Amino acid sequence: MAVNAYINRIGKAVPPHDVHRKFLDYAPRMLGDPRARRLFRRMADRAQIAQRYSVMAPSPNTDQLDAEGLFQPADFPGTKVRMGLYERHAPQLAMQAIAALQLAEHEKPTHIIVTTCTGLHAPGIDLAILDRLGLDRSVERTVVGFMGCYAAINGLKLARHIVRSAPEAIVLMVNVELCTLHLQWTDDLESLLSFMIFADGCAASLVTANATGLEIIGFDASIIPDSGDQITWRVGDQGFDMRLAGTVPAAIGRALPGIVDDLQNRFRVNDLSLWAVHPGGRTILDAVEASLRLPPDRLSASREVLRRYGNMSSPSIMFVLQSLMQEAAPGEAGAALAFGPGLTAETMMFRTAGHA
Repeated sequence: MAVNAYINRIGKAVPPHDVHRKFLDYAPRMLGDPRARRLFRRMADRAQIAQRYSVMAPSPNTDQLDAEGLFQPADFPGTKVRMGLYERHAPQLAMQAIAALQLAEHEKPTHIIVTTCTGLHAPGIDLAILDRLGLDRSVERTVVGFMGCYAAINGLKLARHIVRSAPEAIVLMVNVELCTLHLQWTDDLESLLSFMIFADGCAASLVTANATGLEIIGFDASIIPDSGDQITWRVGDQGFDMRLAGTVPAAIGRALPGIVDDLQNRFRVNDLSLWAVHPGGRTILDAVEASLRLPPDRLSASREVLRRYGNMSSPSIMFVLQSLMQEAAPGEAGAALAFGPGLTAETMMFRTAGHA
């Protein structure tokens, strides 16, 4: 008989530099059209984001974006420089999130899963974690790359497969993203509004057969038809190029009722009281709430993560799940939903087994 897998604990970390206000003050100078500048400020006021964190310190100089002076007006750095920053900072942030897990001596990982879409280098973060934790070289490592905001759900799928096939396994999943490295100099309003949302962050999770935390019931994935161009993420000469179309919330809103109905029927779970929705932006959360006819308080954890941290891509859904773990009563059922390129909706059904 297959064992169940549980998310026992989740640790989180963000860099020390709050850059949200700096970006709001600096970004309008990229827009030549005064009407576009006014619209940007109106949208910023409605975004419901108070802080966003970056590994790059903001400059105290109003005419300069970052303290190191790498991002000069109309002369932002190339991909090589940005990848150097990723290689320097991402492993450090990953170790901070792992430290927050407070792993016990008997919880040495047998498997490491890393999800990331904002940087590439080899030897990679997986080996850095192995070395810094002093783990045996036989630890199995898997890197899930370039899947965007829903990558943590796919990482949890892998973790569940591992635990169900090897009940003694101790799986460490790390979701680390440095989204702010990919800011572009642009006069495109839609692009600047996308940059206004994204931030850096990391989550580390312990997944085992130990029945504490959140029991993973099952997964599903749905690709919304005729929407493949609405979220894209490509390597460019000036970092990675993001497209997040303004039509994404409406596409998600149209598709979600059918997706959730199929999910509940498949897993025979109808008493959903917990909703962990990826905080991709205020309009996405509004679309989910309206399309599923949820009471406003159901998405309070997602909205609070958005307010405090912005959209950190793959770690974001884990930040929401951590909040629910701290507040939910044992036995409550829930659904986790994350969205990304495809346009894909990745979903996970879970139930609280008790507080870790």
